[in-house]
Amino acid sequence: MRENLSPAEIVRSLGRRFRDYRMRLNMTQQEVANWTALSVPTIYKFESGKMTDMSLASLLKLLRAIGMDENWDTLLPELPESPYLYKEDKKRQRIRHHKK
Repeated sequence: MRENLSPAEIVRSLGRRFRDYRMRLNMTQQEVANWTALSVPTIYKFESGKMTDMSLASLLKLLRAIGMDENWDTLLPELPESPYLYKEDKKRQRIRHHKK
């Protein structure tokens, strides 16, 4: 079901979740605004689903405010190096094929 969500729906869902985290931490929107240097109206719009195009930088600031900033790594976990990049103990360079 999640794979069918539009980017705007994902941002709305994140806003609702953020509000739940903020409230459980007994933080006000003003406290989050002070912590993140974002405006209270921005935080209100994010939490209420009226903002559907949040920047990654703003989202990371908000995650930091609620102590979830280390979870960004789960979005795109680092991959181990591919064994296909090595040949005879030397790292190979990828070759891009030009489309015709």
